[in-house]
Amino acid sequence: MSKNKTVVTAEPGKQELFITREFDAPRDLVYQAHTDPEILAQWLGPKDLSVEFEVFEPVSGGRWRFLNIDHDGNEYAFHGTFHEVTPTRVIQTFEFEGMPETGHVSLETMTLEDLPNGRTKLTTHAVYQSVADRDGMVEAGMESGVADGYDKLDEMLAATQNQPTL
Repeated sequence: MSKNKTVVTAEPGKQELFITREFDAPRDLVYQAHTDPEILAQWLGPKDLSVEFEVFEPVSGGRWRFLNIDHDGNEYAFHGTFHEVTPTRVIQTFEFEGMPETGHVSLETMTLEDLPNGRTKLTTHAVYQSVADRDGMVEAGMESGVADGYDKLDEMLAATQNQPTL
């Protein structure tokens, strides 16, 4: 289990939330893990679900869509558009297709900050269209899914110590 903890801050009555996590790896490796679909598919999402990308274009104006698949073959789809992709910031839309109605889109800004000793701080600021949308994502298990994924990423990053790439 990782010593780094994922913190999700969702203040009552607000349309936003923040996700913060530190990684014991340099920023370029954490960035690569978020923009290389082969690496991303190994750690993204809950530990008991697999990931399959249908499209992944990590460039400004690119789009993405992936499925989380459980052991029974049930699929949970997510999609969005990249607005900005740089080694220190990724801005994208995010939509969980399993919400009762369509159009529950959030805007996420992920920043990667260099820390001393080759470490990285990740902060994601997600803004939802309503408090109900934000609360719906939290209630759907987003927090545990994000924490599971980042725990898997920590394990991958630890295994690559002294290697230039993942």
